[in-house]
Amino acid sequence: MIGTAIVKIGEEVLSVGQFGRFAWRAAVTSSQSIMASQTYPLIWLQMLQIGVRSVPVIMITGAFVGMTLAIQAYDQLAGMGLEEHLGVLINVSVVKELGPVLSAVMLAGRIGGALTAELGTMKVTEQIDAIESMGTDPVKYLVSPRVLACLLLTPALIVYADLLGIIGGWFVSVVLLNINARAYWSFSAYGVEMWDVVCGIIKGFFFGGAIAVISCYKGFTCKEGARGVGQACTEAFVMSFITILIIDFALVVIFKAIYSIFWPLKSLVG
Repeated sequence: MIGTAIVKIGEEVLSVGQFGRFAWRAAVTSSQSIMASQTYPLIWLQMLQIGVRSVPVIMITGAFVGMTLAIQAYDQLAGMGLEEHLGVLINVSVVKELGPVLSAVMLAGRIGGALTAELGTMKVTEQIDAIESMGTDPVKYLVSPRVLACLLLTPALIVYADLLGIIGGWFVSVVLLNINARAYWSFSAYGVEMWDVVCGIIKGFFFGGAIAVISCYKGFTCKEGARGVGQACTEAFVMSFITILIIDFALVVIFKAIYSIFWPLKSLVG
């Protein structure tokens, strides 16, 4: 019993080490690919797949997040006579937390699964081995364009989600619930700072990088057969989702500390 537990712990430690080596290799090759113009067509193709075709899903997600927040929070604020402050609650929640996190989760499901399935199929059919046998680095050829595309476009997609979340919250609050539009936007402009928007966008770089590296790693290390590819896709989504939550918590702590250093009076008032 103890021996089995030790073996499992050893396997997990080995797996973490392998993932760390893969992540470092992906980071190095991605940095090199930025300077190599011949890899740009591969990056453009991945940007189309990862970014452009994800816009409708991200926009729908953002819009319904804003509308749902407006419906849920209206009764509580109206009971205190603060319904005109509803825009502050909606917009701060969207741009700082819900927009970035839910956009990343949607990308982990849509893009992460696709990347894992694509690379996993190439692994099972030995296409990755064929690329390596021709003297080409498969990580640089297959992983780097996907990592760079996710890094560049996840923040842009978060901006789309934030914009639609703000519009959705305004539609429910002003059009459906008849809150004064001028007061709604005035309080929103006062309560939402550029710092809040920037924090949400910065999170996108970390989320995008995590989704791409985890998904590509699971694709490169998937087991044989269709079942192995399916299992790798599931593991990639679960691992990406957990990593997104961990990264979000860590960045919230870091951003709060930075804000307290540079704007101590505002942080005390908040």
